Amino acid sequence: MRTRLVRIGNSRGIRIPKPLLEQCGFGNEVELHAEAGRLVVLPAGSSRAGWEAAFAAATGESALLSEVLSSQFDVEEWTW
Repeated sequence: MRTRLVRIGNSRGIRIPKPLLEQCGFGNEVELHAEAGRLVVLPAGSSRAGWEAAFAAATGESALLSEVLSSQFDVEEWTW
């Protein structure tokens, strides 16, 4: 499909037909990048994409944190 670039202020834009928008799953935002003489348009990912998997992969306290939270003072001086 061919389309014309339209002037939008100092920029240019294209009109994307509704069937192509639906086929690609585009919402109100897209991600753009240039690649070897092409303009690539992708559906915008969620700003929190991957957070759930990263949280699930977390293994509790880090070694550094456990060193800070557990000292010899904690072991010997405190009575619980």
